[in-house]
Amino acid sequence: MSNEQQPYVQVPAKTVTANGVTYAYREMGPKGGVPVVFLIHLAGTMDNWDPRIIDPIAAEHHVITFSNRGVGASTGSVPDSIESMAEDAAAFIQALAYPQVDLFGFSLGGMIAQALVLKHPGLVRKMVLAGTGPAGGEGIQNIIGITYYDVLRGTLTRQDPKEFLFFKRNAAGKPAARAFINRLKERTTNREAPFKLRAFQTQLKAIRRWGLLPSADLGVITQPTLIANGDNDRMVPSVLSSDMHRRIPGSELVIYPDSGHGGIFQFHDKFVPVALEFLDR
Repeated sequence: MSNEQQPYVQVPAKTVTANGVTYAYREMGPKGGVPVVFLIHLAGTMDNWDPRIIDPIAAEHHVITFSNRGVGASTGSVPDSIESMAEDAAAFIQALAYPQVDLFGFSLGGMIAQALVLKHPGLVRKMVLAGTGPAGGEGIQNIIGITYYDVLRGTLTRQDPKEFLFFKRNAAGKPAARAFINRLKERTTNREAPFKLRAFQTQLKAIRRWGLLPSADLGVITQPTLIANGDNDRMVPSVLSSDMHRRIPGSELVIYPDSGHGGIFQFHDKFVPVALEFLDR
């Protein structure tokens, strides 16, 4: 990272308005190229991005993170479908006047990325889809039960539920989970408002609906696509990453061993060079 560049945990938020919604966003990195727009996970705000992924990518690319409608400092109410969230993301990108972007979608964000590219193909140059699955993907509909179970486990043990949801509970996963949660605490000022329960419930229902949809034709996606996950994802079954890889022409697949939903965070040192090489092409 260059000396002039602020680390992500210090980058202040800006706002832009589209269709009556004011979106909070942060941007960093060199301007001029195609920006990389990051789409966050369930119950996530801009503060939930791992700085060990954002900072090195922003050293070489213009990076933009934002909070979805009704989340964090963004106004409005949380949509109850992935397709509506994708329309919001498209409106946000268009409000910033970028003719084309790269999408980096993690979990819920990866679902939004798929819906966006299918509806607005001209807006997207490349996609990174991590810890996510396709519409109609088997097992996605089980997310509500799995998530509430792990939220309860987190509450009872006074740990962040993401330690259970994103990481395996083994000798490799537990310290990786703690390290990840500690990295998310590195921002000490200008943090976003905590996620509201109703917003969380609405997003969960939207993901469940996504899992119950008919399969989309991913064969029409012509954008270069990098798919990544851990080999033991409890939230969005890892087999769905392989399924998307088979269905998206020319896509690339990276699966990290002995890791879960947050495989890209556990293996950030291995994943970042792969993501950069992909984006640099």
